[in-house]
Amino acid sequence: MAKKIVAVNAGPRTGWNTETLINEASKGAQAAGATVERFDLFRLQRYTGCISCFGCKKEKFKGHCVCRDALTPVLDAIRESDGLIVGSPNYLSELTASFRALYERLIFQNLTYNLEHPCCNERPIPVLLIMTSNAPDTAYRGLLREYRQTLSRFIGPTKVLVSGNTLQLADYSKTDWEWTMFDPKAKIKRRETVFPQECRQAYRLGEELVTL
Repeated sequence: MAKKIVAVNAGPRTGWNTETLINEASKGAQAAGATVERFDLFRLQRYTGCISCFGCKKEKFKGHCVCRDALTPVLDAIRESDGLIVGSPNYLSELTASFRALYERLIFQNLTYNLEHPCCNERPIPVLLIMTSNAPDTAYRGLLREYRQTLSRFIGPTKVLVSGNTLQLADYSKTDWEWTMFDPKAKIKRRETVFPQECRQAYRLGEELVTL
């Protein structure tokens, strides 16, 4: 039976950096024989982060978030999958609020508060976390290290792919303000030279997700 990979886009923009890398990782997973189920968090109806109801701390619900909303099918699909691809742009030195909502619900349902057995996830799956940012690749090492450690502990072994100094607009001259913080020519050059390499890396990591 083919493995099932869930791909989650926690970014709002269609056809840009985050979605492109998620798509490439998904193609790699499919090339390795997996099926891919896709969710776009910005296209879903109303949902929230963890509401601290502690329903998942009851024995009969362990490992399951009891809050029912548009994230429920996403959480269910991840629980039943063989791997997770999740990507988000960086907003104000963090991942998007949509990512955080999923992340809180995904992690907290597996957290037991028991020192001997802190995680009730009995079926770890590999994770590929993708982050894009207009800042340099090295700007958020601490942030991503924490995400990787927590995801590895409560979901499964996690790898991280960062695409920094990204191209934000096809034509910076069409903005009302002058974005003097950026060098449009350098951004375009990086998009044409470095970003394709990152796409190939995403493809390879998607393949690896299936073979782990």
